[in-house]
Amino acid sequence: MSFSIDEPYPQTLPDDAIGPDSNKVRWIGDPTHHLTVSKKPVSYTPIMSSGNSRRDWYEGRGLWQHVSAEDWKNWGWQLKNRITTQEEIERYFTLSTAERKGCYFANKKLALAITPYFFNLIDFKDEDCPIRRQVIPRIEEMETSPEELLDPCGEDGNMPVPGLVHRYPDRVLFLVTDRCAAYCRYCTRSRLVSNSQGYDFHPEYEQGLRYIESHPEIRDVLLSGGDPLLMADRKLDYLLGRLRAIRHVEFIRIGSRIPIFLPQRITPELCEILRKHEPIWMSIHANHPRECTLEVKEACDRLARAGVPLGNQSVLLKDVNDDVETMKELVHRLLVMRVRPYYLYQCDLITGSAHLRSDVLKGIEIIENLRGHTTGYAVPQFVIDAPGGGGKVPINPEYVKQVGEDAIVIRNYEGKEFRYSRHIGGARPEDPAETEVVEAPAGRILD
Repeated sequence: MSFSIDEPYPQTLPDDAIGPDSNKVRWIGDPTHHLTVSKKPVSYTPIMSSGNSRRDWYEGRGLWQHVSAEDWKNWGWQLKNRITTQEEIERYFTLSTAERKGCYFANKKLALAITPYFFNLIDFKDEDCPIRRQVIPRIEEMETSPEELLDPCGEDGNMPVPGLVHRYPDRVLFLVTDRCAAYCRYCTRSRLVSNSQGYDFHPEYEQGLRYIESHPEIRDVLLSGGDPLLMADRKLDYLLGRLRAIRHVEFIRIGSRIPIFLPQRITPELCEILRKHEPIWMSIHANHPRECTLEVKEACDRLARAGVPLGNQSVLLKDVNDDVETMKELVHRLLVMRVRPYYLYQCDLITGSAHLRSDVLKGIEIIENLRGHTTGYAVPQFVIDAPGGGGKVPINPEYVKQVGEDAIVIRNYEGKEFRYSRHIGGARPEDPAETEVVEAPAGRILD
């Protein structure tokens, strides 16, 4: 069985396409036909108050007030009305020179597409808006630094069949599509996502399923892409059913940014499919507190009620979330949405990402200032995906200061040092004088 999606905006949606069911959606050749907006730039700035009170979370149709609530909540309508060109963007605000050049080259690097819902979150007056930096192309994407790689995680070298990555002993990554609802400018799979670089990605589902069936050590399957939740309900139901029928597959995970880019996709019908094939775990991808809107919260509530445990994977991005206060507000909002902060990734060394990569020490500083200063549930694990396929390596502040024969010396979030005995059972008691607290000198937090 083969699933594919044709070039963007075919005249009709083929029966085997990934996306809403074909009898519900039609795609029109010229995407601008869908935009019922004035040709004059629209002045609009979303109201984004700081805080976690429900009244501080963004909601509403923004620029699309003229659209019916029924259409707005329809994920097919959101996909059909995506912003995909420089001209469409500049109906609303003026791009910088770097952004305009980035849009020109987008189809040679990574496609430009933003759902109306997510487009509303951009601050049109701020070129450094954290939402804008994530989804509007910039000319810097065409610059390649010496350390950057086309396949920074070494996935292609660990792919026994097309679309299936088997790097870790007991789990596989199953890439099921090359399409997303919107495109992150730092995408680690920009070589294949959107097919702008001619990768011509065609996952072989039956080969992948047979490989999983023939390897009983595989207990965990992660569906990713592209975004698996762009698959039509019936196709996702089929794939999950096939995986669930494999006795040694204990649980299935889905990696998706759909709840953030397209919360309208989280329908009761989808939730019922996920409930049917439980246990299904899901990792969503939010990078900034502005992305935690009431619509996203409601989508996460629906998933949680369907029995789907939710985690969040953020990418550390320069001038987006590489400061303590922004990250703290993000993780607090995630917990309110019943989403556990899971990973904070150092941005992969993907080609054209230097302008978005932050210093690794920024990530360590953020974790340092979360641990002990807020609940442990809110502290993600900071990781680097080792270049070339080495897998995830946890990066932590230095809490173990010294390891001796009799004890280890550790420090807490306040910088205070403590001696903890390594003697077990009938070993001699410690001299109380040796267990006293020692204040760490100032400036040693990141030693």
